[in-house]
Amino acid sequence: MPQPVTKFLLFSIKAFLPCSIVLAISAGCASAADAPAITLKIRDYVTMPMTGQVDGKGQNLGLLARVNFLREEPGGRKKRFFINDLNGPLYILDKETKQLTTYLDFNGREGHAGIFKKFPYENGFANGFIDFIFDPDYARNGKFYTIHLEDPSLPGSTLPDNTHFPGLKTDGYTVSDPIHTPGSIQREAVLIEWTDTNPANSTFEGTAREILRVQHNTRIHPMGDFIFNPTARRGDPDWRVMYIGCGDSGSGEARDPSMRNNPQRLDTLVGKILRIIPDLDEHKDSSTVSDNGRYRVPKDNPFVSKSGARPEIWAYGLRNPSRLSWDVDPANAKNNQLIADVIGLHTWETVVLVHKGANYGYSRREGNQMLDSANKLLPIPDDDKIPVLTGPNESGEFVTPTYPVIEYGHVKGGGDAVSSGYVYRGKAIPTLRGKFIFADISTGNIWYAEYKEMQAVDDGNPKTMAEMHPVKIMWEKPGGSETYASMYAVTESAYHVRGGKAPSNPGVATVSDGRSDIHLCIDAEGELYILSKSDGMIRSVVGAIN
Repeated sequence: MPQPVTKFLLFSIKAFLPCSIVLAISAGCASAADAPAITLKIRDYVTMPMTGQVDGKGQNLGLLARVNFLREEPGGRKKRFFINDLNGPLYILDKETKQLTTYLDFNGREGHAGIFKKFPYENGFANGFIDFIFDPDYARNGKFYTIHLEDPSLPGSTLPDNTHFPGLKTDGYTVSDPIHTPGSIQREAVLIEWTDTNPANSTFEGTAREILRVQHNTRIHPMGDFIFNPTARRGDPDWRVMYIGCGDSGSGEARDPSMRNNPQRLDTLVGKILRIIPDLDEHKDSSTVSDNGRYRVPKDNPFVSKSGARPEIWAYGLRNPSRLSWDVDPANAKNNQLIADVIGLHTWETVVLVHKGANYGYSRREGNQMLDSANKLLPIPDDDKIPVLTGPNESGEFVTPTYPVIEYGHVKGGGDAVSSGYVYRGKAIPTLRGKFIFADISTGNIWYAEYKEMQAVDDGNPKTMAEMHPVKIMWEKPGGSETYASMYAVTESAYHVRGGKAPSNPGVATVSDGRSDIHLCIDAEGELYILSKSDGMIRSVVGAIN
């Protein structure tokens, strides 16, 4: 197990140490020199349609294609992937022919042939069509869910426009009242249930129902991911129960006191992991109908009985839990764990193991340090307690925060924003089994940590972290293979091949010069893929060398 280390030392010594040692300190370990080195072998899988521009300008439009999630269609056919682009499209990819079909398009702004008129996408980050997920019973009911952002200040109707997607029946679609978030509002995150009456073909034919609309203070850190428990089966309490990662929309770093405590306030939904039942006909005996009448709330959620608290909350005090994953113990399917990759503020990127009712500290903590009202980091006080807030004022109740199991700094060799991670449980690459593979968005750095070690350091001690081990990349391409320290050079090369005009990867970042903008995804078998927005590519991980 890693030895405890005081992170505060990092600030006074990092300028004098090699980056590898700085990262070792930031990961809570003495050295990673004895860890087995791993090189991932990757191969181009599909080139996505270009929805950005080659001029390299802007945080959004300079990225060639803002591919955000890849998910395999459920039901045993294993012939198709669905892929979304933040700029609007939801594609179907035939895995055999690599042919792409536009299934839906969310961008109905000026001159675009999509569905939603108030669709913001030009500002970058996670603006646009954020995510989609299939219902666990999709093969029988044709249901899937989406999250997209809307800008209330934009002109046009909030109702969907089916002009270019006539299979969408809009009769009966109604807009839900937005759930209030304290402070000024720039965005609304919208969660929709779609029912395709013929999911076997490549066109949408069916209905849509708005489930949830949440106000966001700014254009960053929205509701970003959702997931179902993969081990739940019909009749289980968690069957078709949805977990949602809802970012704080930048409120936790605000100097405005009316917003700053939003991630801590139990009367708000931002900066939280939520747990709801989308289908009103499911779990009627063990849940209650939501305030807006669109979904159900399980009675065993931790704050259901707490006066003033939102009953949807499962865990809280998170800046931006932008990616969620489950690990399932292959020896015991009941032994499963929800994992969140949480994008940090100025210093620390983190991975947390999600526990029912836990408070992860933000905006009173960043990583395993105290964060003051001026966004400066300090050592954790001896009396490590945070006031419980069910509104703007303290109630006199306190709680001890829960700390990350992985942490890395905004330094060279680290990165700007944690991307996504998965415990590898696939069969194709035995070397990776039991390892948590994760990445940084902008630098394209990839690491692994031993999942058993992550579980061991989830011990209540804020000073212990799992060791991070850098992963190299071998890119198998026409003309031979080349090995790189990260994905950055890979995406930069492909970006220029596709006509990108920026001198390096496009976009803005602090640690790196531009954004490789990568995310990891897995298929139904647990095999890994790497999505990159800078060059608009999807690559498969086909092997590993150690």
